[in-house]
Amino acid sequence: MALDPQSAAAVAAAARRMPALGTEVHDAAEARRILATRPGNPPAGPPVYRVAEHRAGPAGLRVRVYHPAPTGRPQPAVVFCHGGGFTFCSLDTHDGLCRLMARDSGAVVVSVDYRLAPEHRFPAAAEDAYAATAWTAGNAAALGVDPARIAVAGDSAGGNLAAVAAQLAAARGGPALAYQLLVYPMLDHRFDTDSYRSNGHGYAVTVDHLRWYWHQYLGDADPDQPAACPLRAGDLAGLPPTYLVTAEHCPLRSENEAYAARLRAAGVAVTLASHPGVAHGFFTQWHQLDTGRTATAQAFAVLRAVLDG
Repeated sequence: MALDPQSAAAVAAAARRMPALGTEVHDAAEARRILATRPGNPPAGPPVYRVAEHRAGPAGLRVRVYHPAPTGRPQPAVVFCHGGGFTFCSLDTHDGLCRLMARDSGAVVVSVDYRLAPEHRFPAAAEDAYAATAWTAGNAAALGVDPARIAVAGDSAGGNLAAVAAQLAAARGGPALAYQLLVYPMLDHRFDTDSYRSNGHGYAVTVDHLRWYWHQYLGDADPDQPAACPLRAGDLAGLPPTYLVTAEHCPLRSENEAYAARLRAAGVAVTLASHPGVAHGFFTQWHQLDTGRTATAQAFAVLRAVLDG
């Protein structure tokens, strides 16, 4: 189906805001400067019980921790990685979404300030995502978290990092994860899928943007490494149950559907939440799109149900 009217307006607004990455703007610092001068403030999000910042892991990675209303017992946790093509965005751009997630899922949300490319190329962000996940498990008691009920989550590039953190946790013997929420994740360094061909232009996030993002992140690194492109992992058995959000008009939809199919084939329980009439980015536009509000409500209700323990 065509973009719904709200999404069409949002896509048009995003296209006006985004620099012409990969065609006219090639420097990341310049792209960040351009974005900072254009309107587009993130939503404030709802109040939560407590927000605190910590330094995680041996490198002192910054994390922002959102605590929902206390229940008198250890709570589940979600380690969240923000999107932004490995190059943009921050704890602040996704602050509202993390507040919403904490309130509606009932989980402590640990938002990860991972290192950005191209200043810090692969595998810096992937290792940061894993380090934050391990830190959350290792500091569960201090955080008021149940170490048996930890999930990972992320949108777009952050969905890549969440998927990689889950794969690394399985390969490295922990921490054990209870769930993963992947929102239109960047999973593969290929640009010839059906959804790239049908959605690669005209929907704000274009094939040119995505090529540029991958180049910023990978540089000359081999994209066949699963820690870069988790769709290329040889064995997906043992990964946690998964909720995977897709958008009809997203260039990444085909690789998202392929990952869901591979997870199922490996014996992993998967919910593929496909949303028609919307484009990449709709989930973080929950404050202005009806479909975004519905999608976040559904996803966070599932997190609450599966992590309720």
